[in-house]
Amino acid sequence: MRTTGRGGGQEQTYALTSDEEDGDFWGFAHEAEGLFTRLPGEEGARRVHLAGCLPQGGLLKSVDHVGSRRAVAGNAWFDLLDGDGATMGAYFLNEVTVVDVKPSARGAGLIDLTLTLWCENALAGAERMWDLIRAGRLNCTGMRHDLAPEERHAWLSVALWSREYQRQGRPDAPAGHVFTLDGRLIVDRDSFYCAVGGAINGPGGYFGWNLDALDDCLRGGWGATTPFALHWDSSAEARARLAEAEPISDGEVSLFDLLLEILKKRGVRPLESPLRNTAADRAGTRGGGL
Repeated sequence: MRTTGRGGGQEQTYALTSDEEDGDFWGFAHEAEGLFTRLPGEEGARRVHLAGCLPQGGLLKSVDHVGSRRAVAGNAWFDLLDGDGATMGAYFLNEVTVVDVKPSARGAGLIDLTLTLWCENALAGAERMWDLIRAGRLNCTGMRHDLAPEERHAWLSVALWSREYQRQGRPDAPAGHVFTLDGRLIVDRDSFYCAVGGAINGPGGYFGWNLDALDDCLRGGWGATTPFALHWDSSAEARARLAEAEPISDGEVSLFDLLLEILKKRGVRPLESPLRNTAADRAGTRGGGL
């Protein structure tokens, strides 16, 4: 985690730094409309409006050459900042080009820039998750139930890119630890990864977002040290929702059983428990959170 600070005497939300020249800081911005919106028909092309920008370095040079080849600033890192100016996570941007410049209503000396660029990893729906991290509101009870499938995938991407910021240098839990996974939070493949990430690394935590990544996380360095136990509450609900077939070398198996196989192979002892039968469950109360 690095700290980029503040610009123009005001709190900033984003910062840009050149990927091509060490120390070439491009400046801050208050808003970045369009970063999480792909242009129609284009895989990663974006048109991004930076409001309240204080351009520096290579970006400032490009501001003076809109419409020419010199308006291409190059490749950069786009940092998302918390309220103290610390980097929560960052996206890599290709071919950042200034296409429009206007004075900003955000303050004297600031400008609004319109950029074209290429970014594959800023998924639609992720902006909402970054805002929750910035505001410290990741423990919203039951929120994952309210997310559309594509939003759950975007949430996993944010958990991945923000993992260092959220862990704050915290070491892996020691071997032998018992983690609790609430099967009621699991409605599909992505929500399983959301739930296991939260169980091991806390609200908004990351512990894989596909089968290969889960296997990598189980090798250590991602929040837990094997062997450990995973107490899977309401496992019957999760088993029913993760029943889709997955191919294996000699046929196919349900996703639920494949997950159990991967966990056991890496030294995790899954402890399944049936549906809960507490008064709260009978009343229809949902538990857990991000």
